Amino acid sequence: MSDHYDVIVVGVGGMGSAATYHLADRGLDVLGLERYDVPHDRGSSHGSTRIIRRTQYEDPAYVPLVDSAYERWRDLEEQTGRDLLSVTGGIDAGPPGSRIVTGSQAACEAHGIDHERLSAAAVNDRFPGYDLPEGHCAVYQPDAGFLDPSACVVAGVEAAHEAGATIRAREPVHEYATFDGGSTDADGGVRVTTSKDTYEADRLVVTAGAWVPDLIPDLAGVAVPERQVLAWLHPTRPAAFDPDSFPVFVHATGDGHYYGTPRYDVPGFKLGKFHHREEVVDPDGFGREPRPADEDLLRAYAERCFPEGAGPTMRLSTCLFTNTPDGHFILDRLPDDPRVTVGAGFSGHGFKFASVVGEILADLAIDGETDHDVDRFRADRFA
Repeated sequence: MSDHYDVIVVGVGGMGSAATYHLADRGLDVLGLERYDVPHDRGSSHGSTRIIRRTQYEDPAYVPLVDSAYERWRDLEEQTGRDLLSVTGGIDAGPPGSRIVTGSQAACEAHGIDHERLSAAAVNDRFPGYDLPEGHCAVYQPDAGFLDPSACVVAGVEAAHEAGATIRAREPVHEYATFDGGSTDADGGVRVTTSKDTYEADRLVVTAGAWVPDLIPDLAGVAVPERQVLAWLHPTRPAAFDPDSFPVFVHATGDGHYYGTPRYDVPGFKLGKFHHREEVVDPDGFGREPRPADEDLLRAYAERCFPEGAGPTMRLSTCLFTNTPDGHFILDRLPDDPRVTVGAGFSGHGFKFASVVGEILADLAIDGETDHDVDRFRADRFA
């Protein structure tokens, strides 16, 4: 039996690395357990870019959270000396009545966010890499940009180490169990069994991404893994797709909702389609190798809306979304055992919040509450 910890965190990706850091920074004895490498490319927190934007078309209530996330990312940059967040501006585009356009504008107006409403022609003229369809429009917001997710995970782990945390990679968690009876905060603790050892702690935080239902079966129907594929295409006019001239984008079209970022790290601009081909998968047993149909779907969109970006394919990569039925997160203590806190179901738009989600999970695990508004993320809302 290993030493007893104050808190064990299961899953040290984007959310788990931040939670481990925030817990350790409060002087707690923290163990982080990761089934793969740190960082790794098997889940949802890898690659070279993830969009961050203040225009929260999903719900204006996300804006205070993303504002806090911006601050925490900048703090982590200062602490570790790493470059994590690049500002490019952002385009939220689609037909005038689309959810992306109306929701983004509503969020900006509700929170006084600096923005412009642009026609498709104005977007295409200002940003030569774009060729949005006639009749579409956009909300432009200058603070948007992208995070480097692998660097963010590394920075979070470095900060956690500096604060005294212990992190073990390549050590899958098989199960956990509470002990000593009762379900109140004062009773017992949590025993975690891994492929290598058994550990005990007063509290457990589960941030295991697509593998959360393996540990918490009650979430099997509400945290659902989905296969996602991204493409990087080499532009015929590369300078038009550089970070200083190409804003990140989300774009509603007749066949779905696409998103993309400028050239960075890979010699091509990145694009994807939300929910891609709607493939619910087993995270341990699905086709990770991209297929021709995946490339064809993304290339067809690039040829329509970014024709000068639709050059040779540089990379295809598979990752995972973990979707909830309503598209919102789960950030809560388990209703039947407050010793266990879970962060899950980030539904393809969560990484930008990781820096503040880590703080929220630490608050919930230790204090049972947080100053951030997380009522919409209760675990029991699907009961």
